[in-house]
Amino acid sequence: MTGLYPFLFGIPWMEPKWLLDHFGSEFILISLVIVFIECGLLFPFLPGDTLLVSVGVFLATDQLDIGSGPNLLGLALGCLAFVTAAFLGNVAGYEIGRGIGPPVRKHDGRVIKKKHLDRTVDFFEEHGSQALVIGRFVPFVRTYVTLVAGVSEMNRMRFWLWSAVGALLWVLSIMCAGYFLGQTFPWVAENIDYLILGLLVLTVIPIGYEWWRNREEQATG
Repeated sequence: MTGLYPFLFGIPWMEPKWLLDHFGSEFILISLVIVFIECGLLFPFLPGDTLLVSVGVFLATDQLDIGSGPNLLGLALGCLAFVTAAFLGNVAGYEIGRGIGPPVRKHDGRVIKKKHLDRTVDFFEEHGSQALVIGRFVPFVRTYVTLVAGVSEMNRMRFWLWSAVGALLWVLSIMCAGYFLGQTFPWVAENIDYLILGLLVLTVIPIGYEWWRNREEQATG
């Protein structure tokens, strides 16, 4: 167990290195399932961002092989697989929201938290269709924005288009960043905890900004 463990709610399988060490060749399949669930099945605490950057690092440092070919081929195949998983997760979340309908806005449970849902609704109303792209990079919003799109009965074809764009940009930017870092600084693979912690800090910044902005609006309102 590494130094990252205490920051992941004490759950070892939320740590990419632990998953790779324990599941080996099945690591990619497990990671795809996690990304699919995080992007559409209302479990926002799953490590989507950290998995993507870690897969890039693992590919660049020969700890992971996809397609039994050059590392760049593995990167291309990995990106394609994760884009597909993220997109299909979005579609599942959208269809759930469309099936449940507006009453979900009043629900406050363990899985669907009203405060996260309300924040996502505000985000969606502010950014419109682009929220499906921007929201990819914001924790919690990434999970709930597809549900909100379904509840609001956003046009299905428009939803598919923006979801595909968001999935493409999210996966490619983070996974390629991990691959570049692994290629340029091979020691990152042995100290991946610090990289993941840095990424976690970056993902918290948008949450902190939204909290500060809402507080300012309430103070002046």
